[in-house]
Amino acid sequence: MPRSIVAALQIGSSPSGKSDTLAQILQYEQRIIESGASLIVMPEALLGGYPKGEIFGTRLGYRLAEGREAFAQYYANAVDVPGAETDALADLSRRTNASLVVGVIERAGSSLFCTALFFDPQNGMVAKHRKLMPTGTERLIWAQGDGSTLPIVETSAGRVGAAICWENHMPLLRMAMYAKNVEIWCAPTVDERDVWQASMRHIAHEGRCFVISACQVQPTPRALGVDVPGWDNDRPLIRGGSVIVGPLGEILAGPLVGEPGLVVASIDTDELVRARYDFDVVGHYARPDVFSLHVDERARRTVEFQT
Repeated sequence: MPRSIVAALQIGSSPSGKSDTLAQILQYEQRIIESGASLIVMPEALLGGYPKGEIFGTRLGYRLAEGREAFAQYYANAVDVPGAETDALADLSRRTNASLVVGVIERAGSSLFCTALFFDPQNGMVAKHRKLMPTGTERLIWAQGDGSTLPIVETSAGRVGAAICWENHMPLLRMAMYAKNVEIWCAPTVDERDVWQASMRHIAHEGRCFVISACQVQPTPRALGVDVPGWDNDRPLIRGGSVIVGPLGEILAGPLVGEPGLVVASIDTDELVRARYDFDVVGHYARPDVFSLHVDERARRTVEFQT
């Protein structure tokens, strides 16, 4: 695989909704072209939004009417897959000749999923990954994905897979992705903490893969004209921290903190063989006689109709 340029687009969801967010993404078209990047990773829940601080009117044992209304508004701002927004992203991929990995809130029936979508310049949307385990109170608003959406996608930059935010802390998920020979690990997130940087470096070092983490950046609640209970409303909701890491855990670009922008690095997947010389976590450094992992990749459906 030849040397290639990859990037994380650090940007935040617009309070005005998905149309404005999409417009902001499209404004980066010329910068993407100028960067020469063949792969662009965008943050978790970028289209649809990450409602940090929202409680959706929920108390243990009951829900409030205003919370149901808040969820209805959030549902209305989610995206259909496929739909108008995915068509626009596919066109962006084609025009920039770059593969895209984009975090969205996916609307399916009356349920929402936190999803990463994969776009190819020639073939449009080619795959998706639904977050397997929403974290904490995310479970109030997002359904769980299943093993049928754990893709590895071939791109001109290398073999690409994704884990969303705290999925990156799931050791068995990481093992499954390593077994699929992921070369470029994409981590859409809203985790802005310093410890996240340590996690990204650990995964790159453990999996002997390149890691691209794209984080949202959001201003202070006061700047947005809202008050988030229990939060310093003069502190940014999400500071960013997008970063690109090499297969021995070395930082190649970033982290970018406090502002939107494109984090760019040059990578060469031929380096991965050299990096795995002394540590191949699913190969010569594994002990299948002691440890093994079973992964169920069947789609799980509540109702099956047979005729």
